[in-house]
Amino acid sequence: MAQANPKPGLRPANPQFSSGPCAKRPGWTLEALSGAFLGRSHRAKEPKARIEEVITLSKSVLGMPEGWRLGIVPASDTGAVEMALWSMLGPRGVDVLVWESFSGEWATDITTQLKLPDVRQIKAPYGELPDLSQVDGKRDLVFVWNGTTSGVRLPNADFIPDDREGLAICDATSAAFAMDLPWDKLDVVTWSWQKVLGGEAAHGMLALSPRAVERLESFDSGRPLPKIFRLTKGGKLIEGIFKGDTINTPSLLCVEDAIDGLRWAESVGGLKGLIARSEGNLAAISRWIDGGAGYGFLASRPEIRSCTSICLLVTAPWFKALPEGDQATAAKKIAALLEKEGVALDAASYRDAPPGLRLWGGATVETANIEALLPWLDWALAEVAAGY
Repeated sequence: MAQANPKPGLRPANPQFSSGPCAKRPGWTLEALSGAFLGRSHRAKEPKARIEEVITLSKSVLGMPEGWRLGIVPASDTGAVEMALWSMLGPRGVDVLVWESFSGEWATDITTQLKLPDVRQIKAPYGELPDLSQVDGKRDLVFVWNGTTSGVRLPNADFIPDDREGLAICDATSAAFAMDLPWDKLDVVTWSWQKVLGGEAAHGMLALSPRAVERLESFDSGRPLPKIFRLTKGGKLIEGIFKGDTINTPSLLCVEDAIDGLRWAESVGGLKGLIARSEGNLAAISRWIDGGAGYGFLASRPEIRSCTSICLLVTAPWFKALPEGDQATAAKKIAALLEKEGVALDAASYRDAPPGLRLWGGATVETANIEALLPWLDWALAEVAAGY
């Protein structure tokens, strides 16, 4: 008779490990939004002050340099990235770093939608980084800081020349507030509220360096832009966007939630505290894997492993012996078991990534919940293995 596989005794207090939208801050309830100016115009004095507070607090927590502009824009991080691509690219050749699905999407937009003639895609497979030495400072550069679907992050920005002539456009949506961004190496930085601070979706953040503003005011692509993409008027930056005059109507409920997340960030030590919480989650998983778990990291090297979107492969011999299609099925079964037991929701790997699991380790996730989950990963692996 086969020996029973006992379930672990401890369950995570919060099973939400989704990589977007992500877990709310510890202790969050709907009461946190009770001060929202619902039913008010976003241009009225009090609501606009709340919008301005999101901008001010975000700059403060992130340590954004003087002279940078920060605005709230439509359509989440995707909208912020697309605004930058459609408004700024064209006068120089473009290098695109591609190592997971979203960076691949930006490369597709640049080549097949914008149809720019001089585009180099510098690629790497899931789990790796591209050859960063190929980056040319005379060209514009588009890249993600953290591969949300691969669990691979940049360890630094040393590959970006200090004397670059092109713009460095960085999609930092799963890195901002969890990783230390080198602002002096960047010109455009984008993120959304729904990642590290656990905010509600649909709003993006667009940060511009003085060099990015100069590009906007000196370059006219001639291409038509819809209203929600327009950052200039009459050849000048629309400064109001970066002072709380949003392009379209924001949700004041979401604005209130963003403020709540930012105030919580200040309460846990600001950026340093947020980074420490995220790195602590990665460290807990690293210790477990080093202890002989039947899992490993998709990211090949420790220095490029993400502390937010932590992507795991199944390394158990029985799993590796399966045909590729059966591996994908087995990985989905593991994720389904975890969800059925209510210990990890939305933990399956991204649809285009190698089969495995993806656990969000951003600052709103408590390390104690990560540690409570890990025995369940062992249990689910054993349960699925028994069927093969």
